[in-house]
Amino acid sequence: MRSLHKLDHPVEDARRFLEPGPIILVSTAAHGQRNIMTMGWHMVMGFSPSLVATYIWNENHSFSLARDSRECVINVPGVELLDTVVDIGNCSGRDVDKFDRFSLDAVPAGKVGAPLVGQCHSSFECRLHDGSQVVSNNLFIWEIVKAHVAPRPKLPRTVHYRGDGQFMVAGAEVSRRRRFKPDML
Repeated sequence: MRSLHKLDHPVEDARRFLEPGPIILVSTAAHGQRNIMTMGWHMVMGFSPSLVATYIWNENHSFSLARDSRECVINVPGVELLDTVVDIGNCSGRDVDKFDRFSLDAVPAGKVGAPLVGQCHSSFECRLHDGSQVVSNNLFIWEIVKAHVAPRPKLPRTVHYRGDGQFMVAGAEVSRRRRFKPDML
């Protein structure tokens, strides 16, 4: 394979090529309030325990709910919810109950106080594992304590944010399993 010709590019646009995973909906609850926020900034940090980090800006309504409760649910929507996902991100939970506004089912969780989003393919109940970066960097490191995954579709068509209002939809799965050493899977 030959090298690709590359041009200089604005560094502030690098995230459009590096976004790690699907858009998620993070649900939180504290002080008698609940909320859902749309999020693209998250990353897997460990497998055992299962750790996920999320960036929640301290001006978002969800920040104080997550900080105070030390819990959340990470919900993975499919492409069929894309318009709702965008609309959730365009309003504040300070002003409206997003579950009601968007006719989403708030399903009680088994181990945390925040609800699952019933229409999402998968939902992961989380407790704060490491809060040392919350104040300085708005970074929450969560431990997944319970997982809920719909059996169908086996692989949902998730959406991935590319910036500037553009999304990419997950496509066909490609396997290279045979090339991996068993201990690397």
